[in-house]
Amino acid sequence: MTEYQIRIDKIRREMCAAGADACLITTNVNLLYTTGQVLAGYLYIPRQQEHLLFVRRPVGLTGDRVIYVRKPEEITGILDQRGIARPKSIMLEGDVIPHSEWLRYEAVFSGSTVINGTPAIRKARSIKTDFEISLFRQSGILHSGVYRKIPQLFRRGMTDVELSIEIERAMRLAGSYGIFRVFGQSMEIFVGSLLAGDNAAAPSPYDFALGGRGRHPSLPVGADNTVLREGMAVMVDMGGNFTGYMTDMTRTFSVGQLPEHACFAHQTALEIQEAAARMAVPGTVCEDIWQNALDIAARNGLKDCFMGISQQAKFVGHGVGIEINEWPILGARSQTLLEKDMMIAVEPKFVIAGVGAVGIENTFLVTASAGEKITLLDDQIVDLTA
Repeated sequence: MTEYQIRIDKIRREMCAAGADACLITTNVNLLYTTGQVLAGYLYIPRQQEHLLFVRRPVGLTGDRVIYVRKPEEITGILDQRGIARPKSIMLEGDVIPHSEWLRYEAVFSGSTVINGTPAIRKARSIKTDFEISLFRQSGILHSGVYRKIPQLFRRGMTDVELSIEIERAMRLAGSYGIFRVFGQSMEIFVGSLLAGDNAAAPSPYDFALGGRGRHPSLPVGADNTVLREGMAVMVDMGGNFTGYMTDMTRTFSVGQLPEHACFAHQTALEIQEAAARMAVPGTVCEDIWQNALDIAARNGLKDCFMGISQQAKFVGHGVGIEINEWPILGARSQTLLEKDMMIAVEPKFVIAGVGAVGIENTFLVTASAGEKITLLDDQIVDLTA
């Protein structure tokens, strides 16, 4: 059985659980997951029979189940020609396709009950195959390699934007594909985020752990041309897309020595991460990891600056994969149970007024005994001037 057949069969199992006879996949991320490539077209997965790939672009794809079409309205006629029964119910990617597309596909499969299949597909994608895990390991090695070079990229007097550009260049030279795919409505960012000093406390409209003003209202997140000064924390959170699978990793750097209370907050973040790693086993309720993180922050007198100051994120981690913010979410009200071979990012962070953000983020594989760290790099604060 091929890798992609394994993935399609995982979606089939979720289809059965949802009571769907078929699933129609049309978006870049889910086509990449199920076919290994981005294309303009439609993957039709019936519950019992073999899947069919209806392609509009690019030309030149071959295979027994590849069928070229001009528009989705041709699909049902082809199913009829092949003696494939039309579905009584069909799953669509309801959380990500435009409403107009939903209505169009609903008309194509007239008479079928249409179900939002996004939760089922996200659940299938949350359990990684051995091959996917190997891609994460490769990405973790390359990602960590770039972060080790960051002190060499720093020059006194530079701005956060200038340092970010140097890191982005190093990421691309190391093999990063550049694109930062994020699940969620209207969330955009280029490669990743660098937050220096009090910019880390600036709220953003996006549902990220921390925001930053950004350089312009058209992209209100990340670096804002802050000059890197003595006593300032610099948090680097660049997405590691080296294999098509996103490792997520944050490290804290400093310009000179940080105040003792900032260092204490960083050590508290490491304590939260260690506890989360111990809890990253099958059967753990995701909200429990969040609540435990909140309890540790409160016990150390840091609850008011945990995951922000004026605007505080209500999660301490999330799934990763082809996108950032995959299933599950380690946050408030998340009753999802962790399962073996989920890949999660754990990101406890604190914002210290007058200093900046401190904390950590690493990617972990959920195993039977504990979370296995995939982004292998020291977690302590690194002084850029040392």
